[in-house]
Amino acid sequence: MTGEKLQAFFESTAGQITVVAVIVVLFLLILISGRKKKMDTKTMAVCALLTAMSMALSYVTLFRMPQGGSITLFSMVPIVLAGYFYGTRRGLMVGAAVGLLNLLFGPYVIHPVQMLLDYPIAFGALAIGAPLRDKCGKASLTVTYLVGVFGRYVCAVLSGVIFFGAYAPEGFNAWTWSLWYNLTYLAVEGIITVVLLNVPQIRNAFEKIRDQAIAEN
Repeated sequence: MTGEKLQAFFESTAGQITVVAVIVVLFLLILISGRKKKMDTKTMAVCALLTAMSMALSYVTLFRMPQGGSITLFSMVPIVLAGYFYGTRRGLMVGAAVGLLNLLFGPYVIHPVQMLLDYPIAFGALAIGAPLRDKCGKASLTVTYLVGVFGRYVCAVLSGVIFFGAYAPEGFNAWTWSLWYNLTYLAVEGIITVVLLNVPQIRNAFEKIRDQAIAEN
């Protein structure tokens, strides 16, 4: 399917219904994907709340880049927290759901691989730091967050090189431009967020939720 047809599909009612159906499936998987293999409505409800928070925060834009990407008010944190609380698998599914919601409300599709890289994979990658959630002491939350942001950065760079390299200005090639362009907004939001996550009261509260979630799951 060409980029134009994909764009038209995701803008159509059928495409929107398809995206919603996939999101519903993701939350059903979250419901039953714990290690104890039992229905976990509490976890699903928290993951749904984190998904909604990520979407809401993504609309609080501090700065919008001219060719896509923006500095938002901590919109990546809820996805990272899903992995931090409930593990990699559920974090990935929350991230994919957020990516699909972004696709639902503002699709920009020129190729199937670009669609995957920029939406479900990029947002799902924010959860890849979850295996480190209790491995780095007091720095665990920070490390989990930074690894996740790096995962999203890799997706953004690859998408920029493969599909948007033609927009590189004079003096840059596709690689150097994509590396620099995507670093500018992700690094700024990352630095601001790390400061927030290292406020002792906030870090301690998230650690308690994580420990409780690990014990329950």
